[in-house]
Amino acid sequence: MPSGIRIKRIEDRIQQELSELLIREISDPRLKQIFVTGVKVDRELAFAEIYVSAVEGASRSGEVLAGLESASGFLRRALSARVELRAFPKMRFHWDPTPENADHIEKLLAELRNKK
Repeated sequence: MPSGIRIKRIEDRIQQELSELLIREISDPRLKQIFVTGVKVDRELAFAEIYVSAVEGASRSGEVLAGLESASGFLRRALSARVELRAFPKMRFHWDPTPENADHIEKLLAELRNKK
């Protein structure tokens, strides 16, 4: 089993390479203006949990996740060529509501500051 530091490096590398792939090589309109917010790889390197979000917010979550599932074979093949691992983990995609939650909190704080 890889160490915690090695797993963190693998997660960072997958996130970086996947972000580049989504920007440069994917032409699916469902996958435009999305970003990878995080990657978590299990200790056995069997699964990579990939968290994504879009500029428009949760209104596109179903569309984005469907696009990623449809492109997952291509993405896995391309990533396995870029990230040297004996066996590349299977990817599972999840919607990350964190950017939207942070935006909502910022708006609430701005309202409180304006009321003073």
